[in-house]
Amino acid sequence: MSEPDVARVRVESLGGGALTRAFLDGGAPREWFVPRPRGAEGWRSHAEAVRAGFPGARWLEGLRPALNASGAARERLERVAAGHGVVVTTGQQPGLFGGPGYTWLKAFTAIALADRIEHATGIPAIAIFWAATDDADFAEASFTAVAIGAECRRIEIQRAGADGLVMAEMPLGNAGAALDAFLDATRSAPHRDLVDAVRASYTPDATVGSAFVGLLRHVLEPLGMPVLDAWHPATRGAARPALADALGRAAVIDEAVSMRSVSIERAGYRAIVQRVPRLSLVFRSTEGVKERVPIAHAADAARRGDLVLSPNVLLRPVVERRILPTVAYVGGPGEIAYFAQVGAVAEAMGAPAPLVVPRWSATVVEPSVDRMLGRLGMTIEDVRVPHRAERRIGDRAMAPAVRDAIEALRTAVESGVGAIGAAASAAGLSTPEVVEGGRQQLRQRVDRLERRLRAAAARSEKDAVRDLAAIRASVQPEGKRQERGLNFIPFFARYGEPLVDRLRDGAAIHAAALIGTR
Repeated sequence: MSEPDVARVRVESLGGGALTRAFLDGGAPREWFVPRPRGAEGWRSHAEAVRAGFPGARWLEGLRPALNASGAARERLERVAAGHGVVVTTGQQPGLFGGPGYTWLKAFTAIALADRIEHATGIPAIAIFWAATDDADFAEASFTAVAIGAECRRIEIQRAGADGLVMAEMPLGNAGAALDAFLDATRSAPHRDLVDAVRASYTPDATVGSAFVGLLRHVLEPLGMPVLDAWHPATRGAARPALADALGRAAVIDEAVSMRSVSIERAGYRAIVQRVPRLSLVFRSTEGVKERVPIAHAADAARRGDLVLSPNVLLRPVVERRILPTVAYVGGPGEIAYFAQVGAVAEAMGAPAPLVVPRWSATVVEPSVDRMLGRLGMTIEDVRVPHRAERRIGDRAMAPAVRDAIEALRTAVESGVGAIGAAASAAGLSTPEVVEGGRQQLRQRVDRLERRLRAAAARSEKDAVRDLAAIRASVQPEGKRQERGLNFIPFFARYGEPLVDRLRDGAAIHAAALIGTR
């Protein structure tokens, strides 16, 4: 594909709330987060400490069926395990047809960071994607969005299983209509292998979780990244000792989370994960339906071998660090914020606290979007600011005579109100606040009149309005960041490896900054 036909990649700030920004700026209390190593020596020391807790390749033996890696992912996995290496993890709950774009940005960041760690330290490293198929949030897993023309189209599937069922066991059901709607966004795309992978993964006999895992493996395994199925019996078996330990310390962990949450709130931030009184951080499942284990029943649940156990969001990173030689977890803004509470859980369990690092953030700008921006004479920042783009279109479309008349009206208002004020003062009327209040009201009415005339003029610019709608559908769908609002599979299908390479190159630069080397 020729270079002009490749979408460009715009680097973004990660965003997030006040606590995430404090973490990124280095302003969060140090006791809430594991400090990030600095430079090759710092990362080598950190990696050596992690690998010391995982002698040999035994960690892989138990998890191999849950990873089920093939190709480049399998080769690297075996090499890293045999070389007493370490793991960079990231993860996500299942999203329809792969979910939002940040799923892939997290994966590319983790791959780049593992590459950089291995290069900088000489210690073998691999990125592993933790597919959270044990999640039971069907509402989050049931939809995705694509940009088609000027429309941001939401695509959904209907629930085909019981409420509370984990996504690994939630039937996909009749997803044919949703699949057809999704593939509308890829109809003329030249890279059909990815489209075929979506079709092959989202079949009537699949579950929401298995379809997600299948698609991720198709994309990520050739890049050397295995995908771990969190609900696989092998993963649950490896995690059970840590979960039993968490149940045995349920009351202590609950107190630690409570105290950390209070500290976070008193410091002026918001604790992302709300504590639920009298409930532990461990789920028990009956036929795939999850419920939190009450603290009062925690000891009994720990002893029962017939219960299927799984961690909640605060416990999962600690469990992951227990079963994998994880040197870092690549997280988004929300995950970074709740890692402030994760550290308290690890401390209460006497376990190593996991290290979180920020993922890379980017927006894919298609050539058609750049052409439309050029026609409008605008930048992406112009279309992101509410009303700015419409104002510029209206200003351009408004007849000069109308603009001149509005300015004349403003001048007349100022002159007339000034004359009234002078006359009132000469007559001995002490009413300056009344005159000034009238001036402000008249100014507001003129401004309102101008806005309405500008909006009417903008509506007459049908091509410009249509271009603006299409730009926003692509780069700011429904007012969200693109990576949070749009599915990236249509981009990959349209632009293929050149786009993936650009995203990976950007992630590699970000990873170098995380390591502290270039």
